[in-house]
Amino acid sequence: MAVFGTLTLIAVGALLVAEFRGLRAGVWVAKPLASSGFVAASLASGALRSAYGRSILFALALCWFGDVLLIPQARAAFLVGLVSFLLGHLAFAFAFAERGIALGLVALALLAALAAGLVFLRYCEPHVPPALRYPVRIYVAAISLMLACAAGTVAKAGAPSILLGALMFWLSDLAVARDRFIAPGPWNRLWGLPLYYGAQLVLASTVALANR
Repeated sequence: MAVFGTLTLIAVGALLVAEFRGLRAGVWVAKPLASSGFVAASLASGALRSAYGRSILFALALCWFGDVLLIPQARAAFLVGLVSFLLGHLAFAFAFAERGIALGLVALALLAALAAGLVFLRYCEPHVPPALRYPVRIYVAAISLMLACAAGTVAKAGAPSILLGALMFWLSDLAVARDRFIAPGPWNRLWGLPLYYGAQLVLASTVALANR
């Protein structure tokens, strides 16, 4: 786990350098490498030895595809990448539910997450192309569900690191939306990418909990 986590962090550093210098070839090398690191980290933590671990691995793999699809600047690739990440969030939510959740807390957390998502949509939607508005709304619902299920599984079965990873992932999505629709630029990635990759490493590490 530590080796692959270090690999991801080094690749994220290289990715940030490439983004700030406008080196597209560097992005194409560093980003898949960084994402491969968190997938490998989950395998090293024993993802294949439990149902929870396999679900987390599947979610991380979907995020890997989403990362690669977001490298091109084309709208079609962005939309497919958005779908891949949406499915990844739903896979995380399924993994948390599979582990066990407190339904009452999930409902409360979902209301809170949706309220925060609606506030962000009011800020973001005027900048979103009409063809992408419904996909973005569905995506906000999916990330809210993922965060709520994380809160629910922590309440039911412990492991606060699951909620930490889910919250970091949720926050990193704000950086992606801001960069894509509101104020494009590498400064969004300066805080968004470390949050995102840190979240994936935290979530990858949680598969070891199911093997104890």
